[in-house]
Amino acid sequence: MVRVKICGITNLEDAFLAVKLGADALGFVFAQSPRCIEPQVAAEIIKAIPPFVSGVGIFVDEDETWVKTVATICGLDALQFHGKESASYCMQFERKVIKAFRIKQLSDLDIFPGYKAVDAFLLDTFVEGTCGGTGKTFDWRIARKAREFGKPIILSGGLNPDNVAEAIRLVKPYAVDVSSGVEKEPCKKDPDKLRAFFENVHKLGVS
Repeated sequence: MVRVKICGITNLEDAFLAVKLGADALGFVFAQSPRCIEPQVAAEIIKAIPPFVSGVGIFVDEDETWVKTVATICGLDALQFHGKESASYCMQFERKVIKAFRIKQLSDLDIFPGYKAVDAFLLDTFVEGTCGGTGKTFDWRIARKAREFGKPIILSGGLNPDNVAEAIRLVKPYAVDVSSGVEKEPCKKDPDKLRAFFENVHKLGVS
């Protein structure tokens, strides 16, 4: 069963629709981004969503004390590190940890063995000067190869309603993660795109 994470949530309306459609997790960006959200706002959204839907905080090269403070304020279930965080940095937290990697070529997987202690790998597209949310895909054959490291693979990077089914067929990831691919504009999801995304995941009978 492939899980679905809707990232870049900034408001209750989008959160409720994503959950209604079947989201397993919602992502909240606490980093420099058009989709950045204040911890207090994220906390209110997380309190309002039903149980068994995970709240995931996205951070980029932040001080660990601040990460722990935000996680406590919001009641986050998991932490997603999207910068250059070391393996030892990722081991400091009691919550589940997802380490994101920006993928450009097969050799980008060489660093994976050093992160055995994290709970999952998220694979996003490498684009110079940005840490994510670009709407661009990478070679999914690399993501399929990443499964050999024995960690759950969360596939991200340029997913949208038109390509998510093919991505799942090829990679067979633990989960898919989408943000800009279901947006009307930054910070606002497009209800039609969200519905189409879930419909195309559900058609495979895997979520």
